[in-house]
Amino acid sequence: MQDIKYRGYFIDLDGTMYKGTEPIKEAPYFVKKLKNSKIPYLFLTNNSTSTPEEVADRLNKTFNIPAKAENIYTSALATADYVKALKGNRVYVVGEDGLRQALTDVGCELVDEDIDHVVVGLDRHLTYDKCEVASLAIQKGATFVATNKDTNIPTERGMSPGAGSVIAMIERASHTKPIFVGKPEKIMMASALDKLNLSKKEVLMVGDNYETDIMAGINSQIDTLLVLTGFTKKEDLEYLEIQPTYVINTLDEWGDDRA
Repeated sequence: MQDIKYRGYFIDLDGTMYKGTEPIKEAPYFVKKLKNSKIPYLFLTNNSTSTPEEVADRLNKTFNIPAKAENIYTSALATADYVKALKGNRVYVVGEDGLRQALTDVGCELVDEDIDHVVVGLDRHLTYDKCEVASLAIQKGATFVATNKDTNIPTERGMSPGAGSVIAMIERASHTKPIFVGKPEKIMMASALDKLNLSKKEVLMVGDNYETDIMAGINSQIDTLLVLTGFTKKEDLEYLEIQPTYVINTLDEWGDDRA
């Protein structure tokens, strides 16, 4: 790549690298171009259910996109990084293995009594009992931390409930607003910058969703590249006050002269 403007890239996954189980044909070349030019990249995903190893394995084997576990930064990892800095390490989790592993990896003790922090993400095995334990602990003073606001996730059956829907139930029951970590929050973006050891001006946020990916960049003063292969359509931008830094139809339009 010539005349490189950005020294690092944050890249969204679903809608940017693939669409559910469907490949996006321009994605592998886009990432391989970065890799060959030795430009560091970090995949930022609000998915808290999978481990980095699982995400990287899927990118490689299913979509032919080069990725290692260290290239993946999930909302689970960002949430664990946030919680480990809080006082107390006794955590009650409403979530799946990706979130539970991320928390134990940073030294948190997963408990269901004497709880310091309640951490909530997407949980496809949600029960009333889990919601009850979480909401009662929050009412007693436990910190309420949530992975991300996404109310829905795209599945083969349609727009299924996402982490935000689970979180909303516990928020209503506990009468307490959570601290959100994932995109578009600044918390995840600040941690991601630390991972690449780059400044805001040196990184580009690439994604398909204005509400999460692009707003994550805007909220953190990071340049943004909206690719129109997923959630946000061109007509959606017409009445938005703050526009993405760049808008392209597909990733192959992002030429060497701008990368």
